[in-house]
Amino acid sequence: VGSLASYQAPNASIRLFILAAGVSSSLLVQTVTWWSGNSLQRFIRIWGFMLGKIMLLALRIWYTSLNPVWNSQAANTVILTIGFIAAVERIYSGGDRRKQEANKTGNAVRETVSHPHWLLSGIAFGSLMFLTLWIFGEVSLISRWAVSGHPHTGPDPNPYGGTVLLGLAHGLMLSFWSWSSVIYLTVTYSILFYSFTGLASSAGLLYLHTWSAAVAGNILAVFTMCVWPQLAGRFVSCLHPGKAMSTAMFAYVLELFFCVWCTAYKFVPGGIYFRESSHLLLGFIMLCIGVDFLTGPKKDLSSVFEVKSNQKPLFRKSKNYIKLLLWLFVGVGLLGLGLRYKTYQKKLGQGVPKRDFSAMIWPFRFAYDNEGWSNLEGSANLLNQTGADFITIIESDASKPFIGNNDPTMWLGERLGFYTDFGPSTRDHTWGIMALSRYPIVKSTHHLLPSPEGEIAPAISMTVNFTGKLVDFVVAHFGNEEEDLDRKLQAIAVSNLLKTSSKQVVFLGYITSAPGSRDYTELIENGNVQDIDSTDHDRWCSYIMYRGVIRLGYARISHAGLSDSEVQMAKFRIPDHLDSYVDNDRTVTDPSQVPEDIHFNPRFGSYKDGHNYEHIHHFHMSTPKYFK
Repeated sequence: VGSLASYQAPNASIRLFILAAGVSSSLLVQTVTWWSGNSLQRFIRIWGFMLGKIMLLALRIWYTSLNPVWNSQAANTVILTIGFIAAVERIYSGGDRRKQEANKTGNAVRETVSHPHWLLSGIAFGSLMFLTLWIFGEVSLISRWAVSGHPHTGPDPNPYGGTVLLGLAHGLMLSFWSWSSVIYLTVTYSILFYSFTGLASSAGLLYLHTWSAAVAGNILAVFTMCVWPQLAGRFVSCLHPGKAMSTAMFAYVLELFFCVWCTAYKFVPGGIYFRESSHLLLGFIMLCIGVDFLTGPKKDLSSVFEVKSNQKPLFRKSKNYIKLLLWLFVGVGLLGLGLRYKTYQKKLGQGVPKRDFSAMIWPFRFAYDNEGWSNLEGSANLLNQTGADFITIIESDASKPFIGNNDPTMWLGERLGFYTDFGPSTRDHTWGIMALSRYPIVKSTHHLLPSPEGEIAPAISMTVNFTGKLVDFVVAHFGNEEEDLDRKLQAIAVSNLLKTSSKQVVFLGYITSAPGSRDYTELIENGNVQDIDSTDHDRWCSYIMYRGVIRLGYARISHAGLSDSEVQMAKFRIPDHLDSYVDNDRTVTDPSQVPEDIHFNPRFGSYKDGHNYEHIHHFHMSTPKYFK
């Protein structure tokens, strides 16, 4: 309950403290709960934990990949209230039960097929927990591991996330089979089962592309949940509950840190040794699960407990209720996906034919504001108010377990009714780029820019169909300022992308170099593009450049704490005759001197010199400017 209550805390520090205390308490309670009570009680509690994971996935579908407990005040309050009532009821009723069952609970472990290998079981169970969070913490994650450019993107998270949910459910259903009754399964058969499902599917998810990778991910989903009951049963059969749970949590946390080090290797000590090593992490996880799976008895969860004859009907009835609840949760999740998909399809394609369009770039910081709270609602409002037709958002891959296990690209796409492009793939160890377009994306290619020393720099080149007029876009996120060689090579690579694009192209990039610098000049000269405002020398990261279109306006909007970086926007016109058009070269700051239909939204105020330090979104840095 304390973990849930942390959401109500006034600031991040207090929230972290309450959350840490709540997690510690919940682990103690979970350990006591799983290692006490009679066999039937423990069987139901462990299955309740697994069903809770499926229920959470279903709830996240209805909240468009977000965890409702951490993203909705109403949902958090409701669940917190239910949890508080349940905790109070257990506290007041626990005393009587303990008096009645003092002798029984003391012998709970001995009622199972006990084994002393707490170290192996703990590592395997912790690894299984992390695997479930890392890849199956949300049904859209498999699609983001398998994604590629348009038009062959692979399966979209909605509706194909439903296949992941079905795969997880079928894995749990397979676990009900009695291993000893299926043609007397031998160790050899088990090795084949493990080798050709666990290892092969995990390798396929890492190294195959689009639909092939997604199929491998779905097979891995079946395998993962199929071994959950058996590994959980072996885990709670350990004679040393404290050692087993501590080992499991240590393995879980260690693997989580390893996952962080794989991508954030430039910001952590010793990171160079773990750079882009997700394959080692996944291989280690599968090895731990496999060893524990193969060395243990091939029994389902109920067989792990020594079931008395008079309890067998209760176990059978419990299994029926478990299956009923499982498919109820799956049905609720699939219904949510269907309704969301239908609503999203109705929103798409609403862009009206026009010659003018606006483009925008914004470093997003994974959908968290400067206080550590989710900023998706505020971001959607801001993006909608800008009226931008094409939006690129830097640092948007929140599908990693240490960021949130969610999909801001899908969330914003469905909320705004925009076409989306997510890339590169989550498995490529970048911080991600999101592209949102009011108009259809015809084609796109995901790029990993040269990054021999620093973090992996992503880029996307794409073509958007503005109702019959095709315009290319190149969006990129360069590496850190400290990595001079990386930035040099990345500027050359992106200038080549710009050079080989069509005659009409817009560049939106996060360059980490000053105007007039080597990298800036490389893009301008070798990429054959123009800066939207070459007189704006007070920039550092975000830049907008173009070729083959007519510039109409340029604006910078303060972040107001929603991120730590401002929004930059530009308006362009697609010329009727590409060979004979003339670009605007005169700058004005009085909006009355240009047609009203190219004005930026007055909701952001009027022209302002210098920074806007107020906690509101407002034009600043000598913008907006118009060109005529």
